Amino acid sequence: MVLIEPHFTDDQERQQHQHQEATKATPSSSETTSDSAAAASASASASSSSNVNGGDAASDGFETASERDVSDNEEDDHAPDQQQPPEQKGPDSYQDALNDEQLKEKALAQANEAKMEGNKLFGNGRYEEALSQYEIALQVTAEMPNCVEICSICHSNRGVCFLKLGKYEETIKECTKALELNPSYIKALVRRGEAHEKLEHFEEAIADMKKILELDPSNDQARKSIRCLEPLAAEKREKMKEEMIGKLKDLGNSVLGRFGMSVDNFKAVKDPNTGSYSISFQR
Repeated sequence: MVLIEPHFTDDQERQQHQHQEATKATPSSSETTSDSAAAASASASASSSSNVNGGDAASDGFETASERDVSDNEEDDHAPDQQQPPEQKGPDSYQDALNDEQLKEKALAQANEAKMEGNKLFGNGRYEEALSQYEIALQVTAEMPNCVEICSICHSNRGVCFLKLGKYEETIKECTKALELNPSYIKALVRRGEAHEKLEHFEEAIADMKKILELDPSNDQARKSIRCLEPLAAEKREKMKEEMIGKLKDLGNSVLGRFGMSVDNFKAVKDPNTGSYSISFQR
C-alpha cells in the first residue's frame, strides 16, 4: 500500500502551525491546578510569616496600619501617660491651700479677738493677763503691713497696763513703739506723758503735751498739764544747776587744796537779766 501525504495550501499550513504553537504555550489543566495550589500554599505561608512578624513589630513599638487608623493624633494618645496625677490634698494641707489674702484676714481676726480679750481683762483689773493677750495679738500680726493700726493700739494698751502696774519705763517703751507706727496717736502721747511726769521727766512730758496740742488745739487737758508742768520743770532745772555747782566745787577744792586755796575764794554772781554767772576771786 502506498501512503499519500495530504497537501495543504499555504493558508492551511499557516493555520496549522499557529494551532501547534498555541497548544505548546497553553499549559494543561493539571499543570494549572498544580501551579495554583503551590501559589496558595506560598500565600498562606507568607500570611503566617506576616502575622508572626507583625507581633514582633508591635512589640518593638512599630504601628500597623489598623493601629494608625484608630489614632488620628499620636500626641493626644500618649499625652495621658506623660501627665502627672494631681497631688491629693488632705485635711492637714488645708492651711497651705489658703492664699495670702485669706491668711492675712485670718491673722487679723485672731489679733482682734486677742485684743478684745485683753480689753476685758484690763477692765477687770487683771493687768498681767491683759498684757499677755496684747502680746499674742502682736505676735500674730508680726511683719504684716496691713495690721499697723491694731499693732499700735496693742502697744499703747500694753503701755497703760504698765502704767497701772507702776512700771513707768516700760510704759514709755511701749508708747514709743505705738507712736513709731502711728505718730498722731494721741492716747499714746497722753500715756507716755503721764509716765514721764511720774519719773519727773518734766521736759519730756511737756514735749508730749505740746505735740498733743499740735494735733488737737482744742485739747484743754494738755494745755492744763503744760501749765502745771512748767514750774516743776523750772524747779528741777535749778536743782540740777545747784547739784552741778556742788560737784564742781568738790572737784575744785580737790585741785586748789594743793595750793592752799579753795573754791570759797571764788564767788559766783548771777546776772538777773541774762541768768548767766560771773566768777570773782576773793582772798
